[in-house]
This record gives sequence, structure tokens and C-alpha cells, in this order.
Amino acid sequence: MRTNYLQYFIIILCTAAACLFSCAPQKKAVTSVKNEIKAVVNQLNNQSKSLDELDVKRKNKQELNQIDDTAGLRIQQFIGNTRQEIIKLVDQNSVLIGETVIKKEDWEKLRDALALSQDKLKKITYEVTFINDLISRNTVVKLDQDVLFEPGEYTVTSKVATTIGSFFEPAAKEIDYFVKKNPEFPLSIVITAKGYADGTSIAEGGKLYNDLKERLRLTGQTPDQKELNKELSRARAEEVISLFKKFTTGRSSDGGNIKNILYIYEGKGDTYPDKNIADYKTNDARRRVVLLFWSVFPE
Repeated sequence: MRTNYLQYFIIILCTAAACLFSCAPQKKAVTSVKNEIKAVVNQLNNQSKSLDELDVKRKNKQELNQIDDTAGLRIQQFIGNTRQEIIKLVDQNSVLIGETVIKKEDWEKLRDALALSQDKLKKITYEVTFINDLISRNTVVKLDQDVLFEPGEYTVTSKVATTIGSFFEPAAKEIDYFVKKNPEFPLSIVITAKGYADGTSIAEGGKLYNDLKERLRLTGQTPDQKELNKELSRARAEEVISLFKKFTTGRSSDGGNIKNILYIYEGKGDTYPDKNIADYKTNDARRRVVLLFWSVFPE
């Protein structure tokens, strides 16, 4: 009888010892994985701070008319969506690393959470770096209307059309840079032209006056000078977009990852193109410009 009790006791001791030695490595592994997840959470929080800083940069450049409104809105939405993705991921991981005990059946879930978090961190880091690169670059080219257009005209001469590439080259090179740097990621591009005019009146009854009135589609109404100048600036912006399309068609051999290209043109009339300039005059060449904006976004 004593022998049976002894054997039973020995079995219990062996089982306990086996459990102790088998659980110890698992507990150590769980702690290791939790620490790795904590490290990922810290990096995600750092990326969230970077997004806040980028949003401030975006807002400042947009207020200075160095980023167009369409691109500014898309960057703002992109930053907001990425921030929400970070918040969701941090919240999920905080629950996992906050648990004091991980059940055996939850061990795989913990490792899967780490792998998923690392993959998403890599994607988010890429996106933050991309947007930082975009905001830090010069995304606008100033085109002097006095160089592109004859007085009273909103289409370029054939002579100017043949040399237009020199005006568009800076923007085209920057777009090529992003496209070639990120061949594995689908990208979308926004090209915006904003036309500006000075405050000079357009003589009633002249060819330009009649052409602009026809473009405005006014029936039995007399357009005011602000409407005419706005339509003139819009027509010139439209011409710039048309020329840029021709210039960039088939230009990039690595453009297979471009998912979408959006072209926008708008006339700003006699509003001031540069908020840093306070001494604009009525007939001021610095007001007669087309600003060509470009922006590239990862999809």
C-alpha cells in the first residue's frame, strides 16, 4: 500500500516538475513577445506625433499658397486616416500587453498580433516618410504669363509651345522622382493650375472682351471687370493644363504604378498669388502668373 502511495507521489512530483520546466520557457517567450509589441506601440506613437507635425507644415504651406487646396485636403485626409489606423492598432495592442496572464490557446493570437503590428508599422512608416518628403519639396512652379502669353491672349503661340518643356521640366522631374522611387506602390497624381490676373480693366467691345463674354455664356448681361479677369485667368490656367498634358504624355517609362491622374484648372482673377507680397500694384506683372501645383499620393 505504501509502495502505491509512493509511486503516486513520485508521479505527481514528476508531472509538476515537467509543467514547471515546460511553462518557464513559454512564460519567458510571452514576456519577450509582449516587449516587442510594446516597442511597436512606442514606434506607432512616435509616428502619430510625426503626423501632427506634418499636418502643421501642410497647413502653413497651404496658407502661403505653396500647396493647392485639393492637394492640401487630400494630404489632410491621408494624415487623418493614418492617424486613426495608428489609434486602432495601439488600442488593440494595449489590451494584449496589459493582460497579466496569456492562456495557452491565446499564445498564437499574441504572436499573430505581433506579426500584424510589425507589418502595419512598416506600411505606416513608409506613408509618413512619403508625405514628409512630399510636403518638404517644392510642389509649385510659377509661370509668368507675360512670357507665355501675348497681351490679350490666352493661348500660346506655336513658338512658345515648342519650348514649353523648359517651363514644365521642374515639375515633371519631381513627379518622375516619386514614381521611380516607389515602383511597387500604386500612386495617384493631382496636377492643378491656378491662373491670376492683374486689376487692369478689359476694354468693352474688343476681341478679348467678346471672347471672354462668350466663354462666360452670359446672355443679355454685361460682365463686370472682376468676372472678365477671372475668366481670363481661368482660360490661361486651362491652356497650361492642356500643354502640361501633352508634355507629360508617355514621358515616364516607370509610370505603370500610376493609378490615377487628376487635372484641375481654376481662375483666381485679380486676387493676389503671393500673400508675402504686400505692395502689389494694379498693373503688376507679379500678379500675372499661372501657378502649376503637383502632388503625388500613395493609394
